[in-house]
Amino acid sequence: MPSVAGDEELIELVYAEARLIDEKRLEQWYELYAEDGRYWMPLTRDQKSPTTENSLMYEDKLLLQVRIQRLRSPNAHSQAQPSWCQHVLQAPSIEDRGSISGIAVLRTAFLYIESRLDDQQVYAGVAWHHLKREGAGLVILLKKVELLNCEAALPSLQLFP
Repeated sequence: MPSVAGDEELIELVYAEARLIDEKRLEQWYELYAEDGRYWMPLTRDQKSPTTENSLMYEDKLLLQVRIQRLRSPNAHSQAQPSWCQHVLQAPSIEDRGSISGIAVLRTAFLYIESRLDDQQVYAGVAWHHLKREGAGLVILLKKVELLNCEAALPSLQLFP
């Protein structure tokens, strides 16, 4: 089985995904996910499973859609003054091209800044993208976000690191 995609296409999806979030093009971002895609943010270091252990976030595509709708709702009091974010990404490294499994895995160290009014929070971590080919394009099967301070008492994240 050949690689899922060329290196440039794999890396470009990681950059495009962050930009869509930063620009609040959340409906387009949502479309990057496979129907069985997941967004996972572990609660502890080296967490093995999102289903047998608590996580900061473990959302399927339906829950991602609900989160987007909440952010867009005029009744979302936490967004009366909207949140904004910026991803600063290190160059993604391709850990597995998916030539055997059909799933490419990329690792990207990042800084994520979320701001609302006078409050600004900075997070560091590593994002793992598991990508597969679906039709003519790539989709996200899993995005795992490992925050450096995942075990801290974190404030409520409004957007998507």
